[in-house]
Amino acid sequence: MKRHFAFAVKSTALLLLLPVAVFCADPAKAAEPEKPAPVAPKKITADEAEKMIKEKKVIVLDVRTPQEFAAGHLPGSTNLNLRSPDFEKRIHELDKNQAYIVHCARGGRSATACDKMKGLQFKALYDFSGGFEAWTKAGKKVEK
Repeated sequence: MKRHFAFAVKSTALLLLLPVAVFCADPAKAAEPEKPAPVAPKKITADEAEKMIKEKKVIVLDVRTPQEFAAGHLPGSTNLNLRSPDFEKRIHELDKNQAYIVHCARGGRSATACDKMKGLQFKALYDFSGGFEAWTKAGKKVEK
């Protein structure tokens, strides 16, 4: 009989705690869909960048200064100066459904830009970390 009584007490205690657990759950959190964790930008080479550009699968963002950009840039790229005071505002305005290659001269600024962009849920983000220097050393086409 003692065993039955102990089981009944434990069962009753569990049943009494169940409404407390349900009541204490935060309904706002249950209603919010969780955002996927930011995906780290994939580092790519000059050859990979060239292939994606030719296949028109990406938008190329050159995060160098306007002066550097004017001296030469990857074909079809858009200048979005990392050092500009409105850089963060401008990256928030970009189409998140597009894939982007981000590059600079040698890789430092592109890594910083990608770090700022990675939490914004872009479709895909590629860090061409060799930058314009690797592009020109590989003998790839440049626009002015």
